[in-house]
Amino acid sequence: MDQQYMAGPAADGEGAGRRWFLGIATGAATAAGLGAVAGCSNDDRDGGSAKGSGAESGAESGAASESAASGGQPAPAGTHGLDVKAENALPGHADWPVGKAGPARAVEGFADKVSVLPGESFGLHVSTTAPRFTVSAYRMGWYGGARARLVWRSEALPGTRQPEPTVDAGTRTVRTRWARSATVETKDWPEGSYLLRLDAQGGEGRRFVPLTVRSATTAGRTVVVNAVATWQAYNRWGGYGSYDGPGGGFASRSLAVSFDRPYEYDDGAGLFLVYEAPLIALAERLGIPLAYTTTTDVAREKRLLEGAAAVLSLGHDEYWSPEQRTHVTAARDAGTNIAILGANCCYRRIRLEASDLGPDRTLVCYKSSYEQDPGFKRGQPATVDFRSAPGADPESSLLGVIYDGYPVDAPYVVTNPGHWLFEGTGARAGDRFEHLVGVEYDKVSTGFPTPRPIEILAHSPVVCEGRPSHQDTAYYTVPSGAGVFATGTMRWVEALDATGDGSGGRNHGLDARSGALTTRVTENLLRVFAAGPAGRTRPAQDNVKAVYGSS
Repeated sequence: MDQQYMAGPAADGEGAGRRWFLGIATGAATAAGLGAVAGCSNDDRDGGSAKGSGAESGAESGAASESAASGGQPAPAGTHGLDVKAENALPGHADWPVGKAGPARAVEGFADKVSVLPGESFGLHVSTTAPRFTVSAYRMGWYGGARARLVWRSEALPGTRQPEPTVDAGTRTVRTRWARSATVETKDWPEGSYLLRLDAQGGEGRRFVPLTVRSATTAGRTVVVNAVATWQAYNRWGGYGSYDGPGGGFASRSLAVSFDRPYEYDDGAGLFLVYEAPLIALAERLGIPLAYTTTTDVAREKRLLEGAAAVLSLGHDEYWSPEQRTHVTAARDAGTNIAILGANCCYRRIRLEASDLGPDRTLVCYKSSYEQDPGFKRGQPATVDFRSAPGADPESSLLGVIYDGYPVDAPYVVTNPGHWLFEGTGARAGDRFEHLVGVEYDKVSTGFPTPRPIEILAHSPVVCEGRPSHQDTAYYTVPSGAGVFATGTMRWVEALDATGDGSGGRNHGLDARSGALTTRVTENLLRVFAAGPAGRTRPAQDNVKAVYGSS
């Protein structure tokens, strides 16, 4: 095992750098290409019930009323799941974005459940400086390019400024202990990924609250897994996250973070808009039969993925519990295809514990300080990187690729244009797609456990703080027939939205050419993976020796 891949205490001082990295990675709407950046690491970088309002007017209320009256609303989830095509044929509502967020703390909130089944209720905990606020529930999808549909809107609800959060002295966990502002019923809400928009009334301010209306069954479906654990690890609301505290140092980071607080990034949307929404829009546009869940649900429910056609890990899915990894691996070994549409996946081993509001609402990750963890002292797995001792289990045994470093900004270089995933792209060997490799990347490294046969599709030279390496996109198959695909770059999902010549600075300088490539490859992937075990008809042809010159 190459020493350059090992994580350890030497990286503890890099928490602030990891936070800086996230600012780059999530600044997709405005940031230009990275160019030359310093640092290269693969270690520690680092109330009442809300009822529908009768005051709705205009296109939104008209469309919502028409859908209900005409029977256009898809039936609640049953044995056959959501009819994605029928859902996306309904009118969309393009005014869903926050737009002007208003002053800090003007309005913000969180749900007391990360996911609910259709028809279940959840509590909203909202703090606002305004006397009243409303809640609008937008289901995120395609909808003719509108990307969202208004499913429900509350009446005006009384607003209050909730108490300041506290910080636990031992773990530096931010806790809000806010009162419940509203109980929301999800009757007739179809399965999917939602953004609830909070609108301050009589004052300025808008924020999002993410929620997943999860599927009861995934059999025969492609499963979208919202990476809520990673969203929360990067959340620094209240001054602390899993990488640093108010002073920016790794030593001041939270050792455990709570879901009982708003998300700081993207106006409360967490990491959803950059790393997940573009893929969901594409999959729903294609009419792929989908199921929806979260990383915490996969960890909790042993049989959730039984019979699933495919499981999708989206753009940034770094923090996994051992239970989640076990269940995804079991699905692969039973014939379920796995797609890793990002980089740095399944890197941190976490533990989920209860908060004051319910189970699985505290994410524990001590990293290099694992010996201080009371759970570890009780015999539970160390919350360190999966590849690190004690209990080292490198992520490559599941992914096929291994995380290699950050930050980089490099061209994506096609190596195997004849592969079925490149069909219809027109790509040729050696074609380069600027800025598509970044800000983190993975590679095939047989010094780690690597399933074989594995096929490298793109092999892109990178230089990370003077260290030359390569990024790899790879596909492998296993005896169950399952295919596993990994993009090897964190910018894949973001690139699905890339348009123009890249000169305006949006999407890290990614252009329409990169957008067309990633879109067509992803379409090929989704269609084949939805049809059943891909390895039965498209077995991988091992080419590691041809690419790397050694086996």
